[in-house]
Amino acid sequence: MKDLSKYRNIGIFAHVDAGKTTTTERILKLTGKIHKIGEVHDGASTMDFMEQEAERGITIQSAATTCFWKDHQFNVIDTPGHVDFTIEVYRSLKVLDGGVGVFCGSGGVEPQSETNWRYANDSKVSRVIYVNKLDRIGADFYRVVAQVKKILGAHPLVMVLPIGTESDFVGVVDLLTMKAHIWDESGQPENFKIEEIPADMLDKAQEYRAQLIETAVEQDDELMEAYLEGTEPTIEQIKKCIRKGTIDLAFFPTYCGSSFKNKGLQLVLDAVVDYLPSPTDVKPLPEVDAEGNETGTFAIIDPKAPFRGLAFKIMDDKFGALTFTRIYSGTIKKGDTVLNSFTGKTERISRMVEMHADDRKEIDSAQAGDIVAIVGLKNVQTGHTLCDEKNPATLEPMVFPDPVISIAVAAKDKANAEKLANAIGKMIQEDPSFRVETDDETNEMILKGMGELHLDIKIDILKRTHKVEVTVGAPQVAYRETITKPVNDSYTHKKQSGGSGQFAKIDYTIEPGEPGTGFIFESKVVGGSIPKEFIPAVEKGFKTSVDKGPLAGYPCLDFKVTLNEGGFHAVDSSNIAFEIAAKAAYRQTMVKCAPQILEPMMKLDVFTPDEKVGDVIGDLNRRRGMIQGQEPTPGGVRVKAEAPLSAMFGYIGDLRTMTSGRGQFSMEFSHYAPCPKNVSDDVIAKAKAKDEALRAAK
Repeated sequence: MKDLSKYRNIGIFAHVDAGKTTTTERILKLTGKIHKIGEVHDGASTMDFMEQEAERGITIQSAATTCFWKDHQFNVIDTPGHVDFTIEVYRSLKVLDGGVGVFCGSGGVEPQSETNWRYANDSKVSRVIYVNKLDRIGADFYRVVAQVKKILGAHPLVMVLPIGTESDFVGVVDLLTMKAHIWDESGQPENFKIEEIPADMLDKAQEYRAQLIETAVEQDDELMEAYLEGTEPTIEQIKKCIRKGTIDLAFFPTYCGSSFKNKGLQLVLDAVVDYLPSPTDVKPLPEVDAEGNETGTFAIIDPKAPFRGLAFKIMDDKFGALTFTRIYSGTIKKGDTVLNSFTGKTERISRMVEMHADDRKEIDSAQAGDIVAIVGLKNVQTGHTLCDEKNPATLEPMVFPDPVISIAVAAKDKANAEKLANAIGKMIQEDPSFRVETDDETNEMILKGMGELHLDIKIDILKRTHKVEVTVGAPQVAYRETITKPVNDSYTHKKQSGGSGQFAKIDYTIEPGEPGTGFIFESKVVGGSIPKEFIPAVEKGFKTSVDKGPLAGYPCLDFKVTLNEGGFHAVDSSNIAFEIAAKAAYRQTMVKCAPQILEPMMKLDVFTPDEKVGDVIGDLNRRRGMIQGQEPTPGGVRVKAEAPLSAMFGYIGDLRTMTSGRGQFSMEFSHYAPCPKNVSDDVIAKAKAKDEALRAAK
């Protein structure tokens, strides 16, 4: 039986370009997993093994690997930083026990760092902080620590201090041992000496060490009393306190270094062992019923308990479909049959592998605490629970955001049409934030995603990985509709043409709801004017109508229907009659409720050199952007803004032109907001023209 206390399931997450993948490469080198380090900027890193990743120098998929440090097994997941792929970060954090948040020494706390930090808070994942790239121009460890406090509202517990800055960065002071770790210029991570702290840093080190001990002993009343009386705790006692506080999310041990120059990472690996939780240290995952409500039972981390595993990622490669699974309790062996509690179907475990990026090692069994890839499962999707057939259970599922952008694609010919359908099927399984619909009227395939880059890469994968020739339409915005005025109304559905007829009468109110509430239905019928058994049919009629709004046919958000009164016929009333009445009532009344078009608003974070700030802000204003603030950074200015998605297509090209290639931006969905009248009129006109064209074609 494996010793679970020596397991660490960790993720490495950060803003794009903070050096996550480089950090992971160094961890693999230090732990003896790889012998030659691949560089991201050369397109040769071990963890970025997709063609698209190597070309763009970014991580798209979260890659998994297993390595060992000081007798501890690390299951490491390197996640993407780009905002379009946050879903990869979210689902990885869901199954991890701990994480390493990487921040750029000069960029500091960037927008995607905030999003990832928020996800980690939601998933209650313990973290250590690693401030990377301290050899960069403009790097400032103390500024990043201050930003973590101010922007993330977190409590960084400084464990090391940098020796030297920018090109003079040579090592770190370990505040626990009060020794300096100095690396030479060979670039080899093992070439360092442990020396006395430089004299000019002694006062600062003592000040930070006192803060470290004061924060740590707050976790133990006895130690705190002794410390206040003048007895300093031992290093082991301090470590124990730091471990407790880290697991309880009271603070986050904070380190620094330069992954590229191989300086400072050993201390981060030691921190993973010393402070991040093992699978048995974290709260067990709750089990839920069919409606998603917690049942009060938990998947206890115990190899002897019934099997429970969560499929958190599906990946298709040349060997077949791989289902990455975090095992929460029990043990599985090759040849076992497990139940997928979502589909109710069983699956046979024919092969299991331990992953090292795109390499694999066959294994015969796995137990609670492991992260493994199961080969060849048929009907499993992200978020499904695999469990013991005799003890079925469902683990808390994952919730994925709705896509905000869509494009139409069509196969170039019949031969490609079949390949396209197969490829799309595989891609949907791999990425739950990627959705596909077929437009019944135009027969076009509509791909939906989280941003331009997301869909751009999907098209690239279709063409290169799956060898499908497609034509691609212009990007479309996922508009929505809502209402702004309450209306009381009545509708009677009557059909009498020989034989049994249909009759249903409903009196109802349709009114605007609070943003984010969706569709709400309430019945106030008393005294049997509508028999109870027909009321669900009224709700169903309204609910199935919300996908088509009254103005341009976009889904309708945030409104409430109250059923007040009605009438029925003893013979002619039925569920279907009341459902038809509700659908017709929706069409009759929604147009009277002052409907309006809503558009997706995006949260923007734009980096620009100082001298181009005016141009960038002027351009954002032209795009109907609302400037919300500016922050100076070492290399320029970060402009925070909100802007409608429809005005942001192709923005990266314009920004680079304006800033001579130095500008960068990230964008994520914020909320839906009413459109200005000219935009709304344009959206409605296009929808009408499309309908007329379809009618003419018929």
